[in-house]
Amino acid sequence: MSRIAKTPEPPYYAVIFASQRTEGDNGYGKMADRMLELASQHEGFLGVESARDLELGITVSYWDSLEAIKSWKDDVEHRAAQARGKSEWYKNFSLRVCKVERHSFFEM
Repeated sequence: MSRIAKTPEPPYYAVIFASQRTEGDNGYGKMADRMLELASQHEGFLGVESARDLELGITVSYWDSLEAIKSWKDDVEHRAAQARGKSEWYKNFSLRVCKVERHSFFEM
């Protein structure tokens, strides 16, 4: 992702996923692409922003409701990716769910 997500007027929800990766790709890139494709088709998905350097990755996905987040969390393919993440791809990670009550967007 190399652009800022265009989200609707609040309120909506943000899921912030921060991670530190293990060495090597081991299928991570392909799975990340598939998860983005799948999430973007999921009801309630509003957009995503993601950045990664050599140490830390942060992905913020936006959703219209807590129910949509739960549905995404429980998606069968997403669950399989989560399991591989825990066993192969991540040294550690954190997950935060936040309600967005205000936002601003400036384009120069």
